[in-house]
Amino acid sequence: MGKFKTTAITRVANISKQDFVDNYFRPQKPIVMTGLTKDWPAYDKWNLDYIRDRAGDQVVPLYDSEPTKGRQNSAVPVTEMKLYDYLELLKKQPTDLRIFFYNILDKMPELLDDFEFPDIGLKFFKRLPAMFFGGAGSQVLAHYDMDLADLIHFHFHGTKRVTLFSPGQSKYLYRVPFSVHNLETIDMANPDFEKYPALRNVEALQATLNHGDAIFMPSGYWHYIQYLDAGFSITLRALPTKPRTLMKTAYNVIFMRNFENLMRRSIGQKWIDYKDRLTVRKTERNLVSRVGS
Repeated sequence: MGKFKTTAITRVANISKQDFVDNYFRPQKPIVMTGLTKDWPAYDKWNLDYIRDRAGDQVVPLYDSEPTKGRQNSAVPVTEMKLYDYLELLKKQPTDLRIFFYNILDKMPELLDDFEFPDIGLKFFKRLPAMFFGGAGSQVLAHYDMDLADLIHFHFHGTKRVTLFSPGQSKYLYRVPFSVHNLETIDMANPDFEKYPALRNVEALQATLNHGDAIFMPSGYWHYIQYLDAGFSITLRALPTKPRTLMKTAYNVIFMRNFENLMRRSIGQKWIDYKDRLTVRKTERNLVSRVGS
């Protein structure tokens, strides 16, 4: 077992629009911003009880960290529960259960009054502000977003650790074909360099987010997230505008995702096992190429 080579992500307070655009957005460099939410009503209001009291009767799908198997789609909930009961569970004990992509506009539009889309040079897609909830100790599989959006991820109630990997690290991360994640057998908290030797070359960026902190995750950046305490976050996204990136987005959303689910339904576990073997072969060829160069 080992640890990735890790660099702390720069933290700034009260960043200007010009500073963000020139030094982080254009060069596609992650940053943690600590002042963006201080004037939001959400900064003082948002905690688990606040959410529970407004939408406790809603029934929500819950996800965990177990790999999907057989003929399941690539991402399926493992159970469902009233939001009230789930949030009470988060307050009482660690749990691996998470809420993934809770659409505010559909589920709790009154929350729109509690935050604003910051004027920092991104053209946010305002139809899809999404929330994510997790219990202490839960983890989010290392992945990058299929739509290749630039993301601002705001955290509330508790702390979480965010580990990022640039798109250039993909060749060493054991990315699974026709997906946006790596091998689900890899323990990203304690990577096994003997079993997965290419991981020795991975360079990570890392930050711990506290209540009200925001992190900029550039387009195509991998993110692996660990909830250190129970909490929740909201992600605002700016969709790509460059033609090449738009083409990749269209491929991911229209073809890749549907093809992957079709193959899972048709072939089942044999397809998943085949891809896992292929992932190891391809990644370790990259490693041999690096050593020989």
